[in-house]
Amino acid sequence: MNWKLELVAVPVSDVDRAKAFYVDTIGFNPDHDHTISDDVRFVQLTPRGSGCSIAIGKGLTSAKPGSVEGLQLVVADIEAAKAELAGRGLEVGPIQDFPWGRFVFFADPDGNRWSVQQLPPQ
Repeated sequence: MNWKLELVAVPVSDVDRAKAFYVDTIGFNPDHDHTISDDVRFVQLTPRGSGCSIAIGKGLTSAKPGSVEGLQLVVADIEAAKAELAGRGLEVGPIQDFPWGRFVFFADPDGNRWSVQQLPPQ
């Protein structure tokens, strides 16, 4: 039996602002946006080519907005990824080289922290 991670909740303070950031600035696909009640709104967003999505919304998690660290995207070309993000208006840090890959780092408007990794050559 396979056990696939397919959804990670990311706590945000303003759903519309976060959705605009992830769709317009980062380029995630907007999969679902459902308001279930005054207390629950579910927005699912997926990075291009990913089998795992994030969920933002209202009433989805008790985690504090901005408290998520260590979310990681993997790309084939870190320089192209950095250029795309910068071209979309995101402030991206410099490319950092480690034995385990090349990285850039950014945060969403609430401070949830992300890394983008290019894996090292095999």
